[in-house]
Amino acid sequence: MDKLIHGKLIEAFNKCLQENVRLENYTTIRIGGCADALLIAHSSSELEDFIKKAWQINIPVLVLGSGSNVLISDAGVHGVVIINHAHNIKINAHNFPATLWAESGALMSKAAQQTATRAYSGLEWAASLPGTVGGAIFGNAGCFGQEISCNLLTAEILHRVKGKKHWSSERLNFAYRTSSLKRENEDAVILSALLKIESGNPDTIITTMKKNKNRRTKTQPPGASMGSIFRNPKGAKAGRLIEAAGLKGKRIGGAEISPMHANFIINTGRANAQDVWALIDLMHRTVLSKFGIKLYPEIQLIGDWDKEVLLSFNEFMFEQVTQ
Repeated sequence: MDKLIHGKLIEAFNKCLQENVRLENYTTIRIGGCADALLIAHSSSELEDFIKKAWQINIPVLVLGSGSNVLISDAGVHGVVIINHAHNIKINAHNFPATLWAESGALMSKAAQQTATRAYSGLEWAASLPGTVGGAIFGNAGCFGQEISCNLLTAEILHRVKGKKHWSSERLNFAYRTSSLKRENEDAVILSALLKIESGNPDTIITTMKKNKNRRTKTQPPGASMGSIFRNPKGAKAGRLIEAAGLKGKRIGGAEISPMHANFIINTGRANAQDVWALIDLMHRTVLSKFGIKLYPEIQLIGDWDKEVLLSFNEFMFEQVTQ
């Protein structure tokens, strides 16, 4: 890291700053090289402060929540990585409809549990979701026929150019597993969100949550993974296509296409990011060759990757139009 930038980081963040921190402990697949600098934000206000200071220094900044749906390169991340541990949740029963306010680092599963405890419905689908509120909004996360766009009223966004504003669901322009923030790669950070919930029958809510959790346990593999690798193509299932292509159980290095669900890649304990990328590329190319169907990823590549990998990922794997 440049000495001038390093000095500015020390001056701006002082004792909060950690240096050369391995990111494997901050991702669900347990893979990731070192971050030049790392900060842990414990509230949305602290997250905002960290982001603004990093922008003032003009150094690249990455915010990580639960670390799902991301593959961090073995070479690591240059700049500042902020671990988002802002997880406060508040339920306002006096609004109509009732609302849940949550900081962006709060787990969706925790939000679902708290609403259920208070006999509020609307987030049963998220009871076993591994990601955070911020991550869910960024990628329009969903399961069991529902997604975060159905719940979102407003999101508090800190934009580098436009400042801090509340964005409506319409402004975020949600589509299947994406938002305007994800598609346009805007220099913006989600600080918090307001979600709509409603009164419900406690027994029905708990029964639905248990059913959803059991279904996920039976259909999705245990172990260190990023979650689903690819979005489902229209009228098809990515996992079934990958399985039909004969790739279920395929291994490269320490990475394995799950024998239980072919749209998951598992770190068997010794995988690196390049192993995982090689499997992702193989899955994409094989399905395209055998069935003429192009798979688009749910995950993001983060960090210092070879230009050839980034070219392949960006040009051949990302959908260029809004669905």
